[in-house]
Amino acid sequence: MDLNAKDLEILNAKGISEEKLAEELKMLADGFPYLKIEAPATPGHGISVLSPEMEMQADNMWKEYLKAGGKVLKMVPASGAASRMFKDLFAFINGKSDKPDNDFMKKFFDEIEKFAFFPKLNFVCLSLYGLSIDSLIKAKRYKDIVKALITKEGMNYGQLPKALLQFHKVTGTSRSAIEEHLAEGAQYASGKDGKVRVHFTISEDHLPLVMMKFEESKGRLEHEYEVEYELSTSLQKPSTDTVAANMDGTPYRENGGLFFRPGGHGALIENLNDLDADVIFIKNIDNVVPDTRREDTLKYKKIIGGVLVGVKQKADGYCKTLSKGTPSDEELAEMLDFLHKVLCITNDGSDRMSADEKAAYIYGKLNRPFRVCGMVKNEGEPGGGPFLAYNPDGTVSPQILESTQIDPKNKEAQKMLKEATHFNPVDLVVSTKDWKGNKFNLPDFVDKATGFISIKSREGVEIKALELPGLWNGAMSDWNTVLVEVPVSTFNPVKTVNDLLRPAHQ
Repeated sequence: MDLNAKDLEILNAKGISEEKLAEELKMLADGFPYLKIEAPATPGHGISVLSPEMEMQADNMWKEYLKAGGKVLKMVPASGAASRMFKDLFAFINGKSDKPDNDFMKKFFDEIEKFAFFPKLNFVCLSLYGLSIDSLIKAKRYKDIVKALITKEGMNYGQLPKALLQFHKVTGTSRSAIEEHLAEGAQYASGKDGKVRVHFTISEDHLPLVMMKFEESKGRLEHEYEVEYELSTSLQKPSTDTVAANMDGTPYRENGGLFFRPGGHGALIENLNDLDADVIFIKNIDNVVPDTRREDTLKYKKIIGGVLVGVKQKADGYCKTLSKGTPSDEELAEMLDFLHKVLCITNDGSDRMSADEKAAYIYGKLNRPFRVCGMVKNEGEPGGGPFLAYNPDGTVSPQILESTQIDPKNKEAQKMLKEATHFNPVDLVVSTKDWKGNKFNLPDFVDKATGFISIKSREGVEIKALELPGLWNGAMSDWNTVLVEVPVSTFNPVKTVNDLLRPAHQ
């Protein structure tokens, strides 16, 4: 394609090569293949259900790992604004009705005093209108209350990041999502040195406010949990933005130049690649509960951490043995058993391989990044789930898929989708170093064919947007994956403001 001077300037500023641009435009034109799946991952068939003894063993392994000085980091993707969380409230203030006219808005006003932000909102209403929330409700000025919460003239919750929203009440005050993540980190990821290392991915616009919040709460939380925090942040890299196209596949332009959009949370594989720790926990900003509701969360964080340490130590031992030459038949059989039963990698044709071929195959599979995913039973939440899927090399292994990756016209695949029992991972804990302790280059393990195309509206024009392979979908496609069932009590996302009224957040 012909690029003009402005196009080249944009590419240069973002650090995107012409080859990458051409590759993305081809993806937008051709679309993506659907993934071939063998079966949904279910308990005993891809998902491990741990016995109480196994849970205790994993918990002990985690304690021993921390005691031995293991370097742990907690990564929290937190770059999005909370606008989607308040979409019902925006619809209300922009709608014709002046009073709550649907169940969502009725619940919001009926239980408004239960929100952690209620005292501050009440103060803002007094400042803006000279009336309390109670008086405004009596005067049927519902829209004014909502405006005080979500608009710039008020608390600006419609534009702030979720990290800064007051999520929970605590005695005498409230806690934001960022404070709850810091508190949670202190309770399971405090190293031998008493330090809690937490990394937030933040959008550039929100960075100063987030840093202010951290400075404001750091000393108080350090005193409360007797730890020391090391905070780091990163921005989504401009080089991970993706080009947009018109519906006919030609590049979409604005002001004479190519138009790029953020490539989705799969772009964060680059941010994860820059982090240096032996064990990294990954958990979304909105999936956090108050101290009083955190017992199960902490228990299973330690358990999945212990499971990761256990499988990684075993795999590293095997890699060390393999690096010295082809092991005995008995040792190879043990290693293959680990691949088949623990990592659930099958369909490898290893029974037809020579000893040398087996050794090379096993080493290639084991010397990769590892992740342990906490999976909850699906209770009707939207999203993807765990499947046993075919890889480019013909093997089958556990993968986390979005429903968009499964062919809607394939009856057998759709039947498997309906038979899936579990939901997208609640928690991830990962190891991104090889058996010698060197960091893997994580972009090398991304399956680029697992992105997808979404249709967006831009200035009233429909455009094709390219979404990168999701962080725990195609971005971790070529990793070793262990799926562990965890209770639904560990999964408490806040997708709408009314989710804060659920028992887990009260």
